Amino acid sequence: MRIGVIGTGNMGSILVEAMIVANAISPSSLSIHNRTRAKAELLRQEYPDIQIFDDAEKLVQANDCLFICVKPHDIFPLLKKIKPHIQREHCIISITSPVSVEQLEYHVNCSIARIIPSITNRALTGVSLFTFGTNCCDSWKTQLLQLFKCFSKPYEISQNITRVASDIVSCGPAFYSYITRRFIDGAVQETEIDTETATVLVSEMLIGLGELLRQGHYTLSTLEEKVTVKGGITGEGIKVLENELDGVFEKLFQATHAKFREDLERVKDQFGI
Repeated sequence: MRIGVIGTGNMGSILVEAMIVANAISPSSLSIHNRTRAKAELLRQEYPDIQIFDDAEKLVQANDCLFICVKPHDIFPLLKKIKPHIQREHCIISITSPVSVEQLEYHVNCSIARIIPSITNRALTGVSLFTFGTNCCDSWKTQLLQLFKCFSKPYEISQNITRVASDIVSCGPAFYSYITRRFIDGAVQETEIDTETATVLVSEMLIGLGELLRQGHYTLSTLEEKVTVKGGITGEGIKVLENELDGVFEKLFQATHAKFREDLERVKDQFGI
């Protein structure tokens, strides 16, 4: 399998790095294209055997598996540009949520999948969200699942939960990074601890928490019960969270879904379906 990646921004670069670090594919079997060549060159500095194509059309001709890692509203113009070079044997994968596999299949005649990665994949962990097109052949399904199992846990989802699943898997690390920073800031502001010390302690706590969950020692609810002693200090902190966070996550999902609907309408106008 030869893989071509169009778009080497944040997620495109993370995807390339995860595949290589996990030994899922050799750098010599990877080709990349980016509108700004300098970004592509940054990746080749790390992995000299990667090939850079200045033309997306030539990249398509040289590879059989194509990852489209550009912004949602840039996918349709790109698809029109490369369509004459797409063969039935190709597999095209989009990594963005607003563009459905049905919309891609409407315009190109090859195997189609949508795979939404997470920044956690760079640590060879976390989930990758899979949706296969109706015309995606079994051999491509198998190859893609095997590829992503090297650095993530593939999880197949239906169209109706695409946004919320992406909020959790792909946006979640940013949301919880923000919450963690605010947690640290509060500790620094209200006590004598310094930012560096608080950051180390919180980071190690989160890693430990993740291990407890990964190893199956506790569920989220039982972990809370174990730490929260009746009438103790943790309970007082939980009371504050209950009062101050009431409705905040509902509002978060309302906001992400409102933006998602805007993107869906714009993409629908482009794709015609």
